[in-house]
Amino acid sequence: MSLKIAAFSGSLRKESYTTKLVKAFQHLAPNGVTVEIIDISQLPFINQDLEEDLPQQVKDLHNSIQNADAIILATPEYNRSYSPVLKNALDWGSRPAGQNKWDGKATVVLGCTPYNLGAFGAVNHLRQVLVYLNMHPVQQPEFYLAQAADKFDEQGNLIDEQTKKMITTLWTTFIELINKLK
Repeated sequence: MSLKIAAFSGSLRKESYTTKLVKAFQHLAPNGVTVEIIDISQLPFINQDLEEDLPQQVKDLHNSIQNADAIILATPEYNRSYSPVLKNALDWGSRPAGQNKWDGKATVVLGCTPYNLGAFGAVNHLRQVLVYLNMHPVQQPEFYLAQAADKFDEQGNLIDEQTKKMITTLWTTFIELINKLK
């Protein structure tokens, strides 16, 4: 088995728990699975005026999505929704009109927060958008990482054994979904 996964962190913060979580998924990926973390920090704001001559950052995003077998979307929660930087990437990935690069992609959605609810509101809102984009998210198990500050060491490594088990379980389900959709 050889699979390429494009992973997106919806947080730009240098010490982001969301990005640390994506790196934990990358580290715990099964044999034969490559996880590439895609930098979305330099994408311009979505602007239809730019669609006639797409900026290189958008072309790179399109290539990353097209070359991936599946997608990981990780988000913190901002005001009960997912992050604006992730929204911007999702929008660019579906533009220009009629050229949705996300179409049909198996997807896993991760919520991450230092608070109690594990970004439940963000994940729920993000899933609504994935329906429109015709993406296929893993439905169960859902993944919410609450109290994220307690789950990583000072070097950013995941140290929580329960979370590692959850990631391993989610990988199994995700691989099954990817294979069903191929």
